[in-house]
Amino acid sequence: MSPSNDLQRDASAERFLRLVQQKRRGTLKIYLGLAAGVGKTYRMLQEAQELHRHGVDVLLGYIETHGRPGTVAQLTQELPLLPRKQVFYKGHAVEEMDLDALEQRRPQVVIVDELAHSNVPGSRHEKRWQDVRELVERGISVITAVNVQHLESLHDQVLKITGTDVTERIPDSLLREADEVINVDLTVGELRARLEEGKIYDAAKVPTALANFFQAENLLQLRRLAVREVAQLLGRQVETGAGGAAAVAAQRRNDDRLLACINTNEVAAKEIIRKVSRLADRFGAAAWYVLYVQTSRESADRIGLAAQRHLINNLQLATELGGQILRVKSDDVVRTIQQTAADKHATLLVCGLTGTKGLWQQLSRGGVTQDLLAALAGDASDLDVFLVKY
Repeated sequence: MSPSNDLQRDASAERFLRLVQQKRRGTLKIYLGLAAGVGKTYRMLQEAQELHRHGVDVLLGYIETHGRPGTVAQLTQELPLLPRKQVFYKGHAVEEMDLDALEQRRPQVVIVDELAHSNVPGSRHEKRWQDVRELVERGISVITAVNVQHLESLHDQVLKITGTDVTERIPDSLLREADEVINVDLTVGELRARLEEGKIYDAAKVPTALANFFQAENLLQLRRLAVREVAQLLGRQVETGAGGAAAVAAQRRNDDRLLACINTNEVAAKEIIRKVSRLADRFGAAAWYVLYVQTSRESADRIGLAAQRHLINNLQLATELGGQILRVKSDDVVRTIQQTAADKHATLLVCGLTGTKGLWQQLSRGGVTQDLLAALAGDASDLDVFLVKY
């Protein structure tokens, strides 16, 4: 290891230590990667060692090495490791992070791997990211790691890129709450070489991984997503922390209010909600809303339980991503959308458009979206429209 790398790690540890000392609330640091095997756990363990050498009380709350030799080598006797809690579920013993023991121990800093992990049913929280949020709120600083495909608002993009339906996801708000987000980057060639050398998965899994998730084009697009995500977070920090023109520009953008319109179409609603969440984040919007107009045809006694459940889940998703829910009963959907947009001073309206035909065919055949666009064309408001193709 070169002296320059040692100095960089020392500086990183010292920066994090200053943040820990300055805040009563715990500090949250997230290592973000493009895929498994880029070195997130390795980097966390390196930082833990540096903090330990600076006299910080560091505890390894949960570490998953996946048997990777380089990562295993970072586990030294210097760093205390919290024993995992065994939970019996459906007749099997499952190992989980012991949140109760961790909070009783109250280290200054805890290392928590696998941020998107789903806890065994019956745990205090459904997801590990909720454990982490509780630790931070209780004054314990956390260093954790996650891959970009686990971000909730990117689910549809990741599915299109990789064909993989990532079921374990974290809300984007957690990244915005973090004090530091570090992109752990490797080139596509380096990552595939590590995979081929058996440094990520067992040899038997390598051919399948290379032919599927770890295809070069998939990794390239995931890498772009990770870089873009961190760049946007850094840009937001610079704007909110700077004065002058940057602060004025940020304030101007913060006047934006976005309104998304959904119905009981489960797939379309999810995609619209995730898209408006990312648009609101990109614009630095003051607020964003999700409007569901319940017509008499969609009353509780006319739609099935499955459709009702999907609707509730989608409205909950919008809340988790930071949106505000608006539910209105009306048979005049277009007028209701217009009135709601005016009441909320919306600057951008987000609607869905099925992708089975071309844009002109879709708009020519009629329907709520076409009627809404026609109504807005004769409206004096400055409301812009963003169409989400699904």
